[in-house]
Amino acid sequence: MSSPLRSDLSAPVKGAVVNQQDLIQTRFLATKLKAKPRRRHFAQQGGNHASPFKGRGLAFHHVREYQGGDEIRHIDWRVTARTAKAHTKIFEEEKERPVVLCLDQRASMFFGSRHCFKSVLACHVAATLAWAGLDNNDRVGGLVFADENHREVRPKRSHRAVLNFIHTASDYNKELTQITKAAEISRAQSLANAFEELRRITRPGSTVYVLSDFSGYEKEAERQLHLIARHNDVIAISISDPMEESLPANGNYPVSNGRERLQMSLTNALREQFLNRHQQDRQHLQASLKRGGIHHIQLSTDAAFFQLLQRGMGQA
Repeated sequence: MSSPLRSDLSAPVKGAVVNQQDLIQTRFLATKLKAKPRRRHFAQQGGNHASPFKGRGLAFHHVREYQGGDEIRHIDWRVTARTAKAHTKIFEEEKERPVVLCLDQRASMFFGSRHCFKSVLACHVAATLAWAGLDNNDRVGGLVFADENHREVRPKRSHRAVLNFIHTASDYNKELTQITKAAEISRAQSLANAFEELRRITRPGSTVYVLSDFSGYEKEAERQLHLIARHNDVIAISISDPMEESLPANGNYPVSNGRERLQMSLTNALREQFLNRHQQDRQHLQASLKRGGIHHIQLSTDAAFFQLLQRGMGQA
């Protein structure tokens, strides 16, 4: 089942598996999304974004009195003549801010009860952010990871880099239809491993988007993500499904993992236990992200993501 044309801002993403052409079409949405840094700048390399670091940059910032060691050629002679004191121009240096996307395509993401699976929604959001980064003339790349492996896409400032990331995301998404028993067993460990790899490939000063349901977000995963956030602008985009917050009414329901089919009996006790665990996990994640200074955006499979993403990034 393919999603509608992604220029429709009010249409939720649809499908259990991504259509690569739909991911390419998110480029139309990206023109309406301008990713801006939310925290201080860390980058050391010149680029296209204004930075609080002052120096010989491209953007004029202000004028102040001349100090020993200032560039003589930057003296503002008009202000100097008017005040009878030497004044110099100060410029705001521009800094590069690569966009690094960390896309979760583990077994826990292969679930959905409404319009689409969490894995599909994450791919669409990641593709939109990748195109938006390229529109900002940023280098774009990232990491796509599953339960047992990952693939790195080196950040580059080109359409080919974005298409390479989209192709990688599509490949990993389709592999979810062939989940192995070993992948299910190793799931709890993979998030920390993915963040460790993300930390290795991310240069200081990057904007890092983490798109995941954060299943298995435990102590080591938290530590790795906080280390990344020390030197980068990290935005965590948590992907959820309504059924994860509210189970259906009591009764017997068929349940399948793609290979086996069972009957599950829902009772009040089971519903309460499930809800308590979900609330604890959500509160733990929110508190952890706050401690790490990481901005948090929440998206769900039952709603169109674009306007929520805009609002979360302070653009709506």
